[in-house]
Amino acid sequence: MKKMPHSAIDDSHLPQHAERTLTKMSAAIVQKATGSQNLQRQLKVRPGERSKLRIAPSQLDTSFKRYTELDDFVPIAYFILAEDSSIIGANQAAERLFGMSRSTLSRQRFAKLVCEEFQSTFNAFLEKTFAIGHPQSCEAMLKIAGRVIWIEIKAIADPTLQTCRAAVSDITERKQTERRLQIATMAYQAIDEAILITDASYRIVAVNPAFTKLTGYTEEDVVGQFVQFFKSECHDSRFYLIILKALRKTGHWQGEIWKRRKNGEIYLEWLRINTNYDSNGKVLQRVAIGTDITARKRAEEAMWKRANFDQLTGLPNRYLFYDRVQLAIKKAYREGLPMALMLLDLDRFKEINDTLGHDMGDILLLEIARRLSHCVRETDTVARLGGDEFAIILNELEDRVSVERIAQSLLTQLAEPFLLNGEMVYISVSVGITFFPEDASEIEALLKNADQAMYDAKEAGRNRFSYFTRTIQEAVRSPAILAKDLRDTLADNQLQLHYQPIIELASGVIYKAEALIRWRHPQHGWLDPTNFIAVAEKTGLIVEMSDWVFKEAARQVKLWRRYFDKRFQISINGSPMLFHCADYQNTWLEYLQQSGLTADSIGVEIGEGPLMDASHAVSNPLFSFRDIGMPIGIDDFGTGCLSLSCLQRFDIDYLKIDRLFVCNLLDQSKEMMLCEAMIAMAHKLKIKVIAEGVETHDQCELLKKMGCDFAQGYLFSKPVSAEAFEALLAKRE
Repeated sequence: MKKMPHSAIDDSHLPQHAERTLTKMSAAIVQKATGSQNLQRQLKVRPGERSKLRIAPSQLDTSFKRYTELDDFVPIAYFILAEDSSIIGANQAAERLFGMSRSTLSRQRFAKLVCEEFQSTFNAFLEKTFAIGHPQSCEAMLKIAGRVIWIEIKAIADPTLQTCRAAVSDITERKQTERRLQIATMAYQAIDEAILITDASYRIVAVNPAFTKLTGYTEEDVVGQFVQFFKSECHDSRFYLIILKALRKTGHWQGEIWKRRKNGEIYLEWLRINTNYDSNGKVLQRVAIGTDITARKRAEEAMWKRANFDQLTGLPNRYLFYDRVQLAIKKAYREGLPMALMLLDLDRFKEINDTLGHDMGDILLLEIARRLSHCVRETDTVARLGGDEFAIILNELEDRVSVERIAQSLLTQLAEPFLLNGEMVYISVSVGITFFPEDASEIEALLKNADQAMYDAKEAGRNRFSYFTRTIQEAVRSPAILAKDLRDTLADNQLQLHYQPIIELASGVIYKAEALIRWRHPQHGWLDPTNFIAVAEKTGLIVEMSDWVFKEAARQVKLWRRYFDKRFQISINGSPMLFHCADYQNTWLEYLQQSGLTADSIGVEIGEGPLMDASHAVSNPLFSFRDIGMPIGIDDFGTGCLSLSCLQRFDIDYLKIDRLFVCNLLDQSKEMMLCEAMIAMAHKLKIKVIAEGVETHDQCELLKKMGCDFAQGYLFSKPVSAEAFEALLAKRE
């Protein structure tokens, strides 16, 4: 049988083993002392035979000596002590523990090695050991060769009560661990931060008093529960998945989290979670330490609000307005959509304020702020710069029509009378409007432009809006510069297509999109199409650009038909000039066929104006597109004077209801009646209908109810890059 290596010995059972060994040895000693007498009495041997039996005790002594020598093979220290604690014998383990030879130990009294503060404990232990024939034990500190150790000593007296055998274990490490645990427990109990400990499966095993104070839950309430027990409704499942992912990856997480107390109250906690592992890297516990930061957060928010919002109206102040403008400019530059900046100055507000008093003036400003906020979208910003001056940031503009609509709505809303303390008050506003990046690319320049436009409105008679305009020289020179720069766009890959999804309302599926051209100018950044399309039309560059748009859209639709939907279709805007160019429809069809695409993969949208052109230069290309199977759509339907005969003549596939009818769409409104009429008429002619500019769920539901086929607008997505569009498609799948 192989010997177990010393390092592999599990010595956790040795104190109990020692106690059992001492008991057995004492029994052996008793048996030795009485063996001869018992034999004589029981066997009643003759005197002549006793001499033979007298050799048994000596043989027993030899056997006992061999038995006691086995002590040297035991890894625990053994001592034979006299009643005065003199050391009579010791084994090899005792030599190693005390760092002394047996001969040196034999000249010592064990009590002399015991530290002074434990003398009385040790003396009482030794006295009891000799007084009672049962094993005794105690813990004490020894000072040996300049070092102090903790020991546990277990002893039992022999039957003659002259000596006792003692087993001594070094428990220094255990005592140090106990001390550390004691300190940790004191800290755990006394610390102000809430502590929660779970096992590897996130089941709660312990909490401290601070946890109970913070949450209202006692240890009995939560031990055995899973941590999901404390979830509030303030975070979605994705938030908790992020935490779990961090813990699995790093073992740590910290951050703000909303939790619920036992009484149902929601509070904000700064939470730190750490993980304890065993030597094999397996999770033992997770320790969460939380601090209630609700009051601090509220104080910070209150301070931030005072610094960034107007105290009277609650609108962003000048400081926050500047910050919002910077963000809007960055976003507009990044996404290629322009933004507009409006400055508003109340006409003759000072007169009203002086006549009715400042209290009434404040009430008037509050009502004006409310009306202004109702005129814009949630994504826009209304700010009070001070006094009677307000500002509005309009983000992500697709065209100027929406800006003009908002400006007119502002004038209309503020022209309505205000009832102040029973008195009707009338006021008007002058509005100055400027655009980024058309008019300027810096905040100060934009504000200066808007301010100039606002004063132009005042000079023109107040109660109106005015756009910023440059000098005649700049207006003439700008198109020339743009035309020159436009010639480099294709060669330098400055053009890019963005795509806006078109949703099938009945199913919610996306298999259509409109391609919209964007120009990233090397000096001026993203330019709005309204800034360069007219110049491209005028210079004839629009034909080459349209061809590029078609081929880029064809390349993209081929990918999306392969990976997302075999029906996918991208519509492009057809320039009127394109219809005056010979044979483009055949060239495009040939390109589609070479690309392995059918003609219905690309649709062409055209405004009402070109359709009303009765010349063959327009009608023949349209007929050709129709004949090859390329879908034809009417853009901005309802804004022109297109006759019904045109719809029938050109065999239109779909029409797009202009956003002007959709933006004010309400139940039982005139816009709803017009939309219903257009949808019904189109369906009678077997024409599909797409509603543009859908921005709210209410608009979407009304259009569904009316039987509209498709919808397009910011409710679903703004125009985005091809990569972002693919992410949108993948997410919906």
